[in-house]
Amino acid sequence: MDNAFVIRKARISDVKPMHAMLLDNPEEEGLVLPRSFNQLYTLLRDFFVVVEKETGRLAGCCALSICWEELAEVRSLVITRDFRGRGLGRDLVEACLSEAVTLGLYKVFVLSNTPDFFAHLGFREVPKDVLPQKVWSDCLNCPKFPDCDETAMMMRL
Repeated sequence: MDNAFVIRKARISDVKPMHAMLLDNPEEEGLVLPRSFNQLYTLLRDFFVVVEKETGRLAGCCALSICWEELAEVRSLVITRDFRGRGLGRDLVEACLSEAVTLGLYKVFVLSNTPDFFAHLGFREVPKDVLPQKVWSDCLNCPKFPDCDETAMMMRL
């Protein structure tokens, strides 16, 4: 972890910057499912943020969403352009994985268009049909539905 940053649980004051981060990624359009303010407020406790210590500026966010018994999803991972390439995405995913273990969740999956990033962290590709049907509820809100091009990946902790 870069000493210029701190990872913490998201707060109410983080929702507006998180919303902007999840919406404003034109060069990677489609890599992160946008979230409404209502969704972010409802799911706030799922999120970690990484903050630049000196300025207090949000550099990124990521969520751990509980899906089922012993199964969680890492989702909504985004690092702002100014802060990429510093390992902050990895640090956020590791914070989510640590929380999964704390909660007794030993299988974590992602649906991603960047499988190499997650493979480097230890996730392995799995067939989408091994994931419970409940996982696919967000798919109905995705602009790519029903032609999903994401890779399902899982890690056993």
